[in-house]
Amino acid sequence: MTFLDMLRAAERQNGSMLCVGLDPEPTKFPERYKGDANKIYDFCAAIVDATADLVSSFKPQIAYFAAHRAEGQLERLMEHMRRVAPNVPIILDAKRGDIGSTAEQYAKEAFERYGADAVTLSPFMGWDSVAPYLKYHGKGAFLLCRTSNPGGDDLQNQRLASVDGQPLLYEHIAQLAQGPWNLNGQLGLVVGATYPAEIERVRELAPTVPLLIPGVGAQGGDAVATVKAGWRANADGSSASSVIVNSSRAVLYASSGDDFAAAARQVALQTRDTLEAAKA
Repeated sequence: MTFLDMLRAAERQNGSMLCVGLDPEPTKFPERYKGDANKIYDFCAAIVDATADLVSSFKPQIAYFAAHRAEGQLERLMEHMRRVAPNVPIILDAKRGDIGSTAEQYAKEAFERYGADAVTLSPFMGWDSVAPYLKYHGKGAFLLCRTSNPGGDDLQNQRLASVDGQPLLYEHIAQLAQGPWNLNGQLGLVVGATYPAEIERVRELAPTVPLLIPGVGAQGGDAVATVKAGWRANADGSSASSVIVNSSRAVLYASSGDDFAAAARQVALQTRDTLEAAKA
């Protein structure tokens, strides 16, 4: 199946828009693992096992593994997710943004070494930085569009004088992802939950592409406002286009005790149900 096929199937099977982000910080681990970078796999695998039937996707953040020389643990984790949740797609959060042969190597890393179903990209070097990833049939690529950090205004919220209609930069990226860049229907957009008005604007400009929305939970994004801004229904009530709402720290570090996996499951369950209820 393609990434989009997997995503839609997981949404239906698990009744979920929730993505659990896997951002392992050993200093925040429960007491039994605390401070031990060698336990990154064990911690993340326990979270995966506890939440696999509640999510539409998982999103490991590569920097949290690479910083601790834990790429091997990430490879093991990807294999583990394939075994225990074969129908749940994996988005590798890498935010790559290079061109030419370097971009080809980054694409190989994401899709061949780690076996990800999709990857996050920075589009600010243009089409050349995106095209190598789309050569992988059925894989997905999410372009940074309107991110949740305050500094996003420095570039994303600037108006383009040389483009018809003078759109804001993030609006132009949304139009590219919906139109000329989306040759095989592989593109999605990253839009932060802290900006619901911008989510709604991106959805208006890109009505069919999936939206990956971080910022719910510890970052303060409102789950209900996020869904209402980004989710649209078909006439039969099914999803017209996918919304993937990411929560990382609120799920991962729900407890510092031996019950950390059970606590993560409870937070994930509550978040999933809140998101689903917001469709009404």
